[in-house]
Parts: sequence; C-alpha cells; structure tokens
Amino acid sequence: MKTALIVWGGWEGHEPKACADFFAAHLTNRGLAVQVQDSLNIFDDAARTAAFSLIVPIWTMGSITEQQEKNLVAAVMAGTGLAGFHGGMGDAFRGHIAFQWMVGGQFVAHPENIKDYTVNIVNRTDPITAGIPDFKVHSEQYYMLVDPRNEVLATTTMTPSPTAPWIAGVVMPCVWKKQHGAGRVFFSSLGHQRREFETVPEQLEITLRGMVWAAR
Repeated sequence: MKTALIVWGGWEGHEPKACADFFAAHLTNRGLAVQVQDSLNIFDDAARTAAFSLIVPIWTMGSITEQQEKNLVAAVMAGTGLAGFHGGMGDAFRGHIAFQWMVGGQFVAHPENIKDYTVNIVNRTDPITAGIPDFKVHSEQYYMLVDPRNEVLATTTMTPSPTAPWIAGVVMPCVWKKQHGAGRVFFSSLGHQRREFETVPEQLEITLRGMVWAAR
C-alpha cells in the first residue's frame, strides 16, 4: 500500500490542521495509508522520510533546519513524491533554496488578497486535469516565481490591480507537475482555506489527482 505523510503547521490563517484532516480523509479514501504530524521532526530521520510514497507539506511561512531540508530533498530525489497547495507548499520555507527548487516556484505576492478569478486548464489530456473544464474561484491569486521546467497544467490571468497595475494580463502558472530527481512533484497555488476545497469540486479533484499522481 502507498503511504502518505502530511505535516502541518506554520501560519494559522491557512487553517493547516483543518486542511490536514480534510486531505488525510480524502487520501485515505483513495487508497493511501496516511500519517499526520504537527512537527517537522520526522525529517530529522533520513530513512523514515525516504520510506513514504508521498509527502504533503501544509506549513506556510515555517522554519526548517538545514538537515531536515537536506533529508526531505534527498527523499524526493530518491523517488518519494511531493505534493501540496497554496502557501502550505509554495510559501513553506522562505530562504530555503533547495526546497524552492524542488517545488518549482515560490510565492511573492497576492495583490488585493481575496478576489474572483478564473483558472484556465491548458493541458486537457493529462490525467490530473482530463475532463475538468475551466472554473472560477474566490481566493488569493498568487503571483509566483516559477521554474521554466515545470509542466504547466493550468494558468490564471492576473486581474487588474490598483496596488500593482503592471501585472494586469500576466498569464501565471497556477497548477503544475515536474520531476525532481527520481521523485514526482505536484503543486497548485489554489486553496487559501479548507472551505475552498469543499465548495469548488474542480479544485479539490485536481489537487487529489495531483497528490495520487505524485505518490511513488
């Protein structure tokens, strides 16, 4: 059986525990044996870290030690999958370059915070997005620095912004997958809080498919 580790913590505004519980239940329903931790200490043990099929960080603006980062990156390089969403993975550990390279992007801004915008599916044949139409969300629209190697599955066009008018019309990747060493990596910038996954079925399905795809 495939095994998944969900680690939650960091900024409370993203409801890390609620999201961890929510995805633990859904991944269990999709056939994974899920372990949930509210500590990064498990990454102190390289062997335990590398034993999981999938690791899901839900840990916005947190702190990770150099050894923990090294063990986590090594696990993915060796084949463990990494998957996550929004700030829980795209803004997890600021200043940790090896982690950001592995993720394929880093959050830098969300002008005007919560707003309405459209997610455009750009790869309609990939198993993660197949059969899912474009859809609307009410959330933070992330502006990110991204790896050109990412295989982009969905984008969003940045809406006009009074505080950052120069970004209007920029087409920003918001869902992607990639390979990092032998490991599969999936990321979605959608998912500010748990209720978004509960009310936008397309967003939830893409995220769950991405997590399952990433699992070794």
